Amino acid sequence: MPTPSPTPLQTVDRALEVLLSFDEYRKEWGVLELAEEFGLTRSTAQRLLAALAARGFLHADPHTRRYRLGPAIWKTAAMWERGGGLAALSEPFLADLARETDRTALFCTPDGAYVRCITAVDGVDGPRRAHPYIGDVFPAHAGATSRAYFAFLVPTERSALLHGRPSARYSELTEVDEDALRQLFDGTVLGGYAASEGEFDATSRAIAVPVFAGRRPVGSLSLLEDKTTEHDDLLIDALPTLRTTADALSDLLSNRPPAAPRRDWRRGRGTTSTNGPR
Repeated sequence: MPTPSPTPLQTVDRALEVLLSFDEYRKEWGVLELAEEFGLTRSTAQRLLAALAARGFLHADPHTRRYRLGPAIWKTAAMWERGGGLAALSEPFLADLARETDRTALFCTPDGAYVRCITAVDGVDGPRRAHPYIGDVFPAHAGATSRAYFAFLVPTERSALLHGRPSARYSELTEVDEDALRQLFDGTVLGGYAASEGEFDATSRAIAVPVFAGRRPVGSLSLLEDKTTEHDDLLIDALPTLRTTADALSDLLSNRPPAAPRRDWRRGRGTTSTNGPR
């Protein structure tokens, strides 16, 4: 008995699955590979890839007959960025985080040997300083905000970015020794978060955690406070809430359903925690 043809919705869903399967580890597909991976016949895999290529979502190499992402993906991504992109997507998460913790929340993404702030929301006490954080860069070697991203890179990739690069001192607490910095990065991975006080900005302290898309870190989420401002709790007490927010943002960026929350006895609210990609 012949296999029934997939419905239009099933075909669309299958095409989207194929597009979402591309990442830094899977940059191209051959017809037979795709058929085996998705449990398709060779002819079905061929038609699916050809249809996506015809619309520009994939590009077929005429020599290898393998398929890579095509120009329609770039056009769609460009339109998304012009509409606010990652900054607009992350802002509601930061707004909730700032309101719950009474601290300034930042979301930063990589920019060479720095991370750059693309979203910032002040806590209920108002801004920490006169000018906004958005657009500011934080060096890899100084402060929790950058360390929470760079620590979770593959060590060889991190070393290629940072080895031999001169490190400026921003305060007497700024670490510039390469071996000591490596230990700080390793400790960050072990604990799942970074903390700093006065390494980059002598007037502030921060805690930060990584944000992932799939298995790869794409930025850091951090909470900042002025060292002279009094709070009812310690900054480290906000770590479970910070982790919960980072997990939720990572789930969204990874296109996976959010993890079921568990109760946090310290704050009486649902929370999840992770030291890396799930």
